[in-house]
Amino acid sequence: MSATDMGGSLAGGSDAAARSAPTLDRSSRGRRRMTQTNKRNLKLGLLFISPWIIGLAVFILYPVTYSIALSFTRYSGMEAPTWVGLQNYVTAFTDPMVAKATGNTLFYAVIAVPLGLVVALTLAIAMNQNVREVAWYRTIFYAPSLIPAFAMSFIFIVFLNPQFGLFNQIINVFGGANVNLLGDPTGVKIAIILMAQFGAGNAALIFLAGLRNVPKTVYEAARVDGAGPMRQFLSITLPLLSPVLLFNLITGVSGALQVFTEAYVVTNGTGDPDAGALFYMMYLYKNAFGFAELGYASALAVLLFLAGLALALLIFWLSRRLVNYDVDAA
Repeated sequence: MSATDMGGSLAGGSDAAARSAPTLDRSSRGRRRMTQTNKRNLKLGLLFISPWIIGLAVFILYPVTYSIALSFTRYSGMEAPTWVGLQNYVTAFTDPMVAKATGNTLFYAVIAVPLGLVVALTLAIAMNQNVREVAWYRTIFYAPSLIPAFAMSFIFIVFLNPQFGLFNQIINVFGGANVNLLGDPTGVKIAIILMAQFGAGNAALIFLAGLRNVPKTVYEAARVDGAGPMRQFLSITLPLLSPVLLFNLITGVSGALQVFTEAYVVTNGTGDPDAGALFYMMYLYKNAFGFAELGYASALAVLLFLAGLALALLIFWLSRRLVNYDVDAA
């Protein structure tokens, strides 16, 4: 073999080895074990998130799983659960009190959630004004949401008292007669809806964060094109706030389905069906701790979870074409 041929063979062999080397490296990387540093980082990461993992398992996963299991049993909390299959669910769909509580809850949700969004957005726009005292305004608007629902309910009971409440005193000034709003089945629901608006400060802060993320150049361009304040609000503010609006809508619906504290305080914990404040969570509570029907209450809780999940999915599906995540598309 000549020197030229030998050199070509060596060159070809080296090229083949070079081409095969990355393949060997990739296969060896796939079989490579974790280094001591990676193992240590993994252990530290698990250690740091362990409180969250433990909390998720103990306070969410276990109660949810246990409630689902109890929903198929008859259980009073004093003796061992007795398997009854789907009987609790059949009873829930035929129980007239469930229908009444569901109707009251839907009445509350249909009015309180949209009204809460309007109130929260109005507060956010007010808190977003470029004035010197805006920090004080933000504190004043947000402060009512810090009052616990339990305390706010007592305040409203005194405020709406038919004998000496400020509400009736104002009515008397204009020549009207006293009104027992808390004693009327519809009036008590309206009162509880009004109570909920004092907690709009939380949603207002989220709206405020969304407003401050809207580029000012978009408004400047709109003003140059002759758009007025209302046109800017409808064409710029609302479209760019649609993701925040969707978030507040989902959380608002979730909270409306679980309204409880206000009804409990107003009815003194009785949940009287004739009082108009028998909401779904109130009836669930009465079955669990009043009637010792923990299995039936668990079934009601599972149905509430499924209803909330279905509403959330429906809202997400309906909002696909309405929610805008792109500034340029506004």
